[in-house]
Amino acid sequence: MNETHRRMLRSIGAVLAGLVAIFILSTGTDAVLHATSVFPPFGQPMSDTLFLLAMGYRIVYGVATSYLVARLAPDRPMRHALAFGVVGVVLSTVATVATWNRGPEFGPKWYALAVVAIAIPCAWAGGRLFDLQMRAQEVRMRLR
Repeated sequence: MNETHRRMLRSIGAVLAGLVAIFILSTGTDAVLHATSVFPPFGQPMSDTLFLLAMGYRIVYGVATSYLVARLAPDRPMRHALAFGVVGVVLSTVATVATWNRGPEFGPKWYALAVVAIAIPCAWAGGRLFDLQMRAQEVRMRLR
């Protein structure tokens, strides 16, 4: 396997790692909040306030997993983080279309649209955090 193939596999692996991480974090937190009765039982409607809570931790997880993707990328970390954001837009758009008129147990329409809308900004923020960390590390190394 040549270096180009190795880099391509690492790029794909970085994005897949981000997808696995965000899925585990989001669904895990959802499950814990349902199990502890913060959220109502699965399939029952939730208040907008609870959807705002879910949006809040999804934003945090989106930034964190985008940072992870940038960290794992073989090169061009911001490009990888943004590619991860594009995948997030596509997947959340598919989910939005699939659940659009399925009932209140799938959440309000604003929430589905917000999940689509946050993908790219979260990806950018995670990539930017990684970039800032790397620049700070370079400065520290030069000062030694």
